[in-house]
Amino acid sequence: MSYLDNIRTFVRVYELGSMSAAGRDLRVSPAVTSSRISQLEEHLSVRLFQRTTRSLTPTEQGKAFYTGACEILEAVENAEAQVVNITENPKGSLYVAAPLGVGRRLIAPQVPEFLKLYPEVNVRLRLTDRKVDLTTEGLDLAFFLGQPEDSNLRIRKIADVERVLCAAPDYVKARGNPANGDELISGGHECLNLRFPGATEFQWRLMTEEGPKRFRASGRYESDDGDVLTDWALGGHGIALKPIFEIAEHLKARRLVPVATRTPPEPIQMACLFTHRKRQDPKTRLFMEFIIERISAVVRDAEKRGQLPR
Repeated sequence: MSYLDNIRTFVRVYELGSMSAAGRDLRVSPAVTSSRISQLEEHLSVRLFQRTTRSLTPTEQGKAFYTGACEILEAVENAEAQVVNITENPKGSLYVAAPLGVGRRLIAPQVPEFLKLYPEVNVRLRLTDRKVDLTTEGLDLAFFLGQPEDSNLRIRKIADVERVLCAAPDYVKARGNPANGDELISGGHECLNLRFPGATEFQWRLMTEEGPKRFRASGRYESDDGDVLTDWALGGHGIALKPIFEIAEHLKARRLVPVATRTPPEPIQMACLFTHRKRQDPKTRLFMEFIIERISAVVRDAEKRGQLPR
């Protein structure tokens, strides 16, 4: 058994928190998985996991080794990519998830060009504004806005996306334009909120003179579809917090106008999430690089078109 196989097994056990889950992921038996971990521990002369009948927890040595192990595997992948033509005949289905706005405006328009280049690849695009679980849902990649909860997955940052608080001119005319977050909240404005599973309250993180501050955003309107919030805002029903790339044309045409401009929202991270093993798949690597290159340019262009006064 190669030392590299042992390291790969360790990384998957660490990330999935289970010998059996790692074995399924690597397509080996639990006995082989356990044997590889034992060999690695013997080689390093340390205990990498604390094992009981019900749980498996990384030791401090295991936590330290995980960081280095990921760097080793990534270095090997990069070296292999230098000598192997990964663009040669990638095949199979690629399962990709993305938020509705990101998927509709940024990713879906790029898919036909990718499939022309790689005709033996099938792209299965799943669009949802809820949080997804790559492992249980069998996903290869997940694009997202914000910060992922699972730090054991790999992240490829794409851009910091500018956002804006906005409303229709009719709403501003009827209810006024709050200068900042405090006036927005104290003025009883109708906030249009994006609902995530498990969310108990809505908070908007805005930039103040003292630094970032959270404001409780209350309102009668909420949805798990970001485009529904845009439609409500266009209809004059309240104030929405939106990435500029999603509403650039509405801002340019003044169908939506910025509000509370003294305390703008913090930019939000757009990134791609994947497991270490999926990064090794040629079609996954190709699709990720292809999409990131193109949507980065689209986001920059949209932000220029919807550019806010400084």
